[in-house]
Amino acid sequence: MSDIVIRAENLSKQYRIGVRQEPYGSLRESLMGALKAPFRDRKEEAETIWALKDVSFEIRRGEVVGVIGRNGAGKSTLLKILSRITKPTRGQAVIRGRVGSLLEVGTGFHPELTGRENIYLNGAILGMRRTEIERKFDEIVDFAEIEQFLDTPVKRYSSGMYVRLAFAVAAHLEPEILLVDEVLAVGDAAFQKKCLGKMGEVAEGGRTVIFVSHNLNAISQLCKNAFLLEKGNIKLKGQSDIVSNAYFDNFSETLCANNELFNMKRRPGEGVKVKFQKVSLENKKGVLRVWEPLQIRIWLKGIKEIQSLSVGLSVLRVDGTVLFSVESEDSGQNYFLKRGANMQFSVTIDNPNLAAGKYLIRLGARSGAYILDWLDSVLFFEVRPDKGS
Repeated sequence: MSDIVIRAENLSKQYRIGVRQEPYGSLRESLMGALKAPFRDRKEEAETIWALKDVSFEIRRGEVVGVIGRNGAGKSTLLKILSRITKPTRGQAVIRGRVGSLLEVGTGFHPELTGRENIYLNGAILGMRRTEIERKFDEIVDFAEIEQFLDTPVKRYSSGMYVRLAFAVAAHLEPEILLVDEVLAVGDAAFQKKCLGKMGEVAEGGRTVIFVSHNLNAISQLCKNAFLLEKGNIKLKGQSDIVSNAYFDNFSETLCANNELFNMKRRPGEGVKVKFQKVSLENKKGVLRVWEPLQIRIWLKGIKEIQSLSVGLSVLRVDGTVLFSVESEDSGQNYFLKRGANMQFSVTIDNPNLAAGKYLIRLGARSGAYILDWLDSVLFFEVRPDKGS
């Protein structure tokens, strides 16, 4: 029997942009659409994008594979095809085994059903018997930390509660293949750590995991191999540290200055109370010398009123290892932010003590233990040894 549990052959997915879809139009609209078709086809052909283009790979049983790439590279589209949520335009994916997926907050949940009912519903979708679900039920509830709200409709859950339960169900109901998109940072830091620990247990148990993340540290911890997606194509496959380095090298120039953040779609956080707008490196051309201070400017916008806001950043190596972090709360600074208000921070680290090399920045905003906004790999910079280099 083959050890290959996922085989993708020339997977491609095309989307039309700017074209209105009317599946249930009137007879008049249908006739008008038919009359306009000869004049519209050429325009519509020009308004298509390939979210994936001729993607092929094989994953063996028990492998933990990371997928990295910029926003819009095709990562989520790939997981949706593997989860059978959407069909490829061409190509095929052959999957052997029961698939559990956590692609976005609440995937597979019915909002009108309670947490208890959704656990049973998701188990049934995975093909599990009631006795199997009952055996895991207490463990799921304990992991998700939602016992008090177990019989409340999930539409009343916060985004943090929603994703805690969704992850607990996906990880505990024993799928043979687990597909996880980057939603694990919703909630507090302790739960993030618990999620990564559980994924490690799943991997050690011999199950297959595909993990999409911008968190290069999590990729390097969990995944031996990874591949890099760029504009719908696999640019590189190999060991996760090699792929992470390639990711850094490809995108450092475009992310080193004036990085627009407000409209990024996938951003973990407890609700939508605050958003980072922009970040820039004050050092020229994203380069500083080993003796220079590190100077960063951050723009933030309040979506809702925040009574106690703490803003921080971390400096990481290319492999995702955190070297150091600074936070406004460290100096006793917590801020009140009005709804709709903008706030600007200037951070200067006089002696970063960084060796020559390449680094990245992570941003975080929190209130108490709850993460309000969190963005990985938002800024890349290089440290050079001296003026002559």
